[in-house]
Amino acid sequence: MHIKFHKIREAVINTGIQMLNSQLVVGTWGNISARVPDADCIAITPSGVDYDTITPEGIIIMDMEGNIIDGNMKPSIEYSLHLEVYKNRPDVNAIVHTHSTYCTAMAIARKSIPGAAEDLVQIVGGDVKVSKYALPGSKELGKEVVVALKDRNACILANHGCLAAGKDLKETLKIAFVVEKTAKATIYANMLGGVVELDQEDIDFMRNFYLNKYGQR
Repeated sequence: MHIKFHKIREAVINTGIQMLNSQLVVGTWGNISARVPDADCIAITPSGVDYDTITPEGIIIMDMEGNIIDGNMKPSIEYSLHLEVYKNRPDVNAIVHTHSTYCTAMAIARKSIPGAAEDLVQIVGGDVKVSKYALPGSKELGKEVVVALKDRNACILANHGCLAAGKDLKETLKIAFVVEKTAKATIYANMLGGVVELDQEDIDFMRNFYLNKYGQR
């Protein structure tokens, strides 16, 4: 195993364990990837392997054309989806794809998550849109996800789940948590009579604040 890939592989594994323990996935479903620093390639989880048993060698290193550079396992069937996002979003350095309960509910209802919660619009950029349906593992799915992700850091995959995309694995997992929490709150709000969405001016203000002023700098 190339030592230069070890750190990013460990980060992907740790993210997967957190995702599993937080019930963002069940079993082996979902997938995770990240750009390898200072290299034109990505690290991605293997297909059909329990997150708590993946070894560093099991995390596949692929170039941007889908060729395996390093790793002893078969990559996630969604590798073309990940690559399509990276090719079209230079600001994205990590992807977390979940099958969490409430996001899946929105996915099978093909309902977007409205821009009504302040933390959601800050971290995602607005509402969470639903992509057009395409079969899992298909190149078409990647193209549809890129459209749904426009100006956003998350989207819902129709009849499938959620995809979060961010600047690094830590932020991207946080995006997935916020989207799942907001999907749950949206379902409850609809039970109470409906969702009141935020004005676009307020969304833009909060998004700018998050990107440029939030946290320690």
